[in-house]
Amino acid sequence: MKATGIVRRIDDLGRVVIPKEIRRTLRIKEGDPLEIFTDKEGEIILKKYSPISELSDFAQEYADSIYQSTKHPVCITDTDNVIAVAGVAKKDLIDKPISQDLEKYLEEKKTVMLGTGKDKGPIKISEGQDFTITSQVIVPIISRGDTIGSVVIFTKETGETVTEVEAKIAETAAAFLGKQMEE
Repeated sequence: MKATGIVRRIDDLGRVVIPKEIRRTLRIKEGDPLEIFTDKEGEIILKKYSPISELSDFAQEYADSIYQSTKHPVCITDTDNVIAVAGVAKKDLIDKPISQDLEKYLEEKKTVMLGTGKDKGPIKISEGQDFTITSQVIVPIISRGDTIGSVVIFTKETGETVTEVEAKIAETAAAFLGKQMEE
């Protein structure tokens, strides 16, 4: 564990303020849920809670199914990281932070098709991504009115583009995963 040199006191209601610099670095916003862990040495560990990560095995099976049907790579994300990948090497995306561009599209809470000639060019899914995307559809996963992740279907080959069919498949997947989180 890395020390920050920052010390905070507990107030009379048992609260501790997480410094702005740490919240910014860890992408923690007001209202974000945090999980609390303790260890044997008496340390308290706070981790940003991702409700959709509970479905990561299911999300992986869903991504595999979409890839088998469309033959286009697929990834499913929470609001911070890629949690499921099919059609590209997992090491390229899995558990990597999503890009700031993808985060901005998720905030809009609407389906976006990029690189199809109708809109802007495609964006990186993850900042560390080292392959080129030629087109993509990005669909936010919404549960109880909040964006909790995304389904992204994309193409990598020159001349290939996603179509309205892939958009509908991604929208169906996102709606289904969102409903799973409401139960």
